[in-house]
Amino acid sequence: MNVFLYPGQGAQYPLMGTDFYENSDAVKELFDIAQKETGIDVKELLFNGSPEDLKQTDNTQVAITLVNLASTIMLKEKGIDPSGVAGFSLGEYAALATAGVVSVKDVFKLVKKRGDVMQSVCEGLKESKGETGMSAVLRITPEVIEDVIKTSGIDGVYMANYNSPSQTVISGLKESLLAIEPLLKEAGARRVVHLQVSGPFHSPLLEEAKNQFEDFLSTITFNDPQMPIYSNVTGDIIKSGEEAKKLCGDQIICPVKWISIENKIKEAGFTTAYESGPGKVLTGLFAGIDKEFKSIPSGTLEDIQGIQE
Repeated sequence: MNVFLYPGQGAQYPLMGTDFYENSDAVKELFDIAQKETGIDVKELLFNGSPEDLKQTDNTQVAITLVNLASTIMLKEKGIDPSGVAGFSLGEYAALATAGVVSVKDVFKLVKKRGDVMQSVCEGLKESKGETGMSAVLRITPEVIEDVIKTSGIDGVYMANYNSPSQTVISGLKESLLAIEPLLKEAGARRVVHLQVSGPFHSPLLEEAKNQFEDFLSTITFNDPQMPIYSNVTGDIIKSGEEAKKLCGDQIICPVKWISIENKIKEAGFTTAYESGPGKVLTGLFAGIDKEFKSIPSGTLEDIQGIQE
């Protein structure tokens, strides 16, 4: 049984997905839909855009969703179909489309709006609370990090991504992230790496973005999933369209429970994961939990042509 995994923000790079565009009429149609629904010239962005253009969150969210879904088209053209799906943060939107929860047209409307409100709220936070950010904490368990945050007395630091047993991302105010760093190292963290992001994603600091996005969510039709799809917020299967809609709002301020998702995927009996989108981050995270589990990067034409069925 195959599960498709969709990467999120940070996986982008110039020219991603252009090999798919040049080799598939269905992918060309997908580019047209993305451009029509978002107003972004996605072909220009991916073929000629700079790393800085792609890093703007309103561009990034559309571009990654487009390449995630283009990769799925190419996998299906090779005869590889998913029996379940999961996406990391933004990647969950490509999963929602693949599982039939939202239409392809609507998924581009959703990620465009999500990018817009997150960028706007992050800019407002910078003015009202100062610099914000995210840091990866390495070689220490999530439980120890939770305890350090709880006992530190430092406000404005939150758990953001449970990536693997030895890699966690925290989110919050820049000064709070800097203040907690020595405490994390005292507790055993080997390294704390500041990430190049434009805001404190997956934290309560983005409550205003959640509220604005929920207003927009109410205008979109959500259907019940046609296959198992795993939620970042709960770490478990999404049971209905209504639940999916609620979780899209919650996801903006809640941590990504990726370890739970990986464990649920293994328990469900999936044997192969295809990383349907740019990069190899999710393949690497799976290796951090279970080196025996087969996970295959599928973000380029070369990747997909090299898959042995």
